[in-house]
Amino acid sequence: MQPDMTFGTLSAKRGEKVCTEWQIEQAGFSIPATLICGSRPGKTVLITGGIHSCEYVGIQAAIELSQKLKPEQVCGTVLLLHPVNRFGFEARTPSIVPQDGCNLNREFPGKPDGSLTQRLAYFLTQQIYPKLDAYIDLHCGEMFESLTPYVYYAGAGTEQTTQHSRRMAKLVSVPYMVQSQAVSGAYNCAGLMGIPSILIERGCQGMWTQQQVQEDVDDVLRILAHLGVVDSAPEQKEHPNEVTDLIYQMPQSEGLWYPQVREGEFVKAGQQIGVIRDYWGNELSCYHAPYDGVVLYLTHTLWVDGKVEIYTVARKPD
Repeated sequence: MQPDMTFGTLSAKRGEKVCTEWQIEQAGFSIPATLICGSRPGKTVLITGGIHSCEYVGIQAAIELSQKLKPEQVCGTVLLLHPVNRFGFEARTPSIVPQDGCNLNREFPGKPDGSLTQRLAYFLTQQIYPKLDAYIDLHCGEMFESLTPYVYYAGAGTEQTTQHSRRMAKLVSVPYMVQSQAVSGAYNCAGLMGIPSILIERGCQGMWTQQQVQEDVDDVLRILAHLGVVDSAPEQKEHPNEVTDLIYQMPQSEGLWYPQVREGEFVKAGQQIGVIRDYWGNELSCYHAPYDGVVLYLTHTLWVDGKVEIYTVARKPD
């Protein structure tokens, strides 16, 4: 009997659930994977946790979904990768794949003859994405970030893909939603290929709670119900407001970072967000809110440099 769904070397028959260490030969990489081929036909959905290695809420949510979902409950196919960047996860290396120092989410669509990370991204875009009807990417703030929950939806593709992605995002129980115009990143790359895609941000600082994980699980189940993949879903407790004009502020100087606000805090135009000082307390650069807005996330490490944003703000919704 031929399998009813195949991704590379991973396959499952109708009504079968396969849990495996998936060897990605093209990348020399192993990913814990769960492939659920539902007892009834329907859409194919990818769910990933751990594109960024130390974003634990999304990783644990993907693990729990892999245990919770049964073939008899599913119409179509669900592929869960938990975590994608396994090497970084087990090495406790934030964001990057330690073998080559690359940030996987910055390497899409990848290269067939590139580094390990680039080959992995290429495998995902070539072997998995073409079979998808939707993609849910689970993230949170990294170890060095404080973050308020929100959701991105892919907005750089066609109008139809953008609107489908937006409808998925509206089902996420968080305060804010953002249309992304970026063309890099796992979910943005999928959006450019015509796949409705979102990225959920919940949790931060290398910590996770069961409540946060359950909120991620509930969000995913609502989206799967919307797509017709499962029959029922938890009630939505919060509806996101769309925010715009995001500013991803990079530091203007290296030094010691002293933020004056918190994640989720509303700020007024001109309000001081933070200051960078040298080791003797001398001010090197100062940062102010460009408009009335909300702080989506900020770096909370004492030392900052040009490698990560020190904060991100969005224009306050009406």
